Amino acid sequence: QVQLVESGGGLVQAGGSLRLSCAASGRTASTYATGWFRQAPGKEREFVAAIRWWSTYYADSVKGRFTISRDNAKNTVYLQMNSLKPEDTAVYYCAAGFRLATTDNEYNYWGQGTQVTVSS
Repeated sequence: QVQLVESGGGLVQAGGSLRLSCAASGRTASTYATGWFRQAPGKEREFVAAIRWWSTYYADSVKGRFTISRDNAKNTVYLQMNSLKPEDTAVYYCAAGFRLATTDNEYNYWGQGTQVTVSS
């Protein structure tokens, strides 16, 4: 099994920045893909970004503002969020799977989520 723990969420003003972390433990593998998803109240869960090795993919809504990266030595994936907007407010989840994908049913392991709130 793989355990994922998100951290770094909080309250930030519009235009500000946050960095989310996803720390993995258990039967981890360097070949796993890691995705970030978010869910706002009353809305469906949506894809944000994903990484496998050096391949990355971003949702159009966050391109140019968010950056996903990996530190293999720490078994941690990061989501750097800049130029935050109120519409970025959501619970952010990290997930791990065997391949890079943009749909949540392709991922096998999930963290508990971390709240990001952007004030206007």
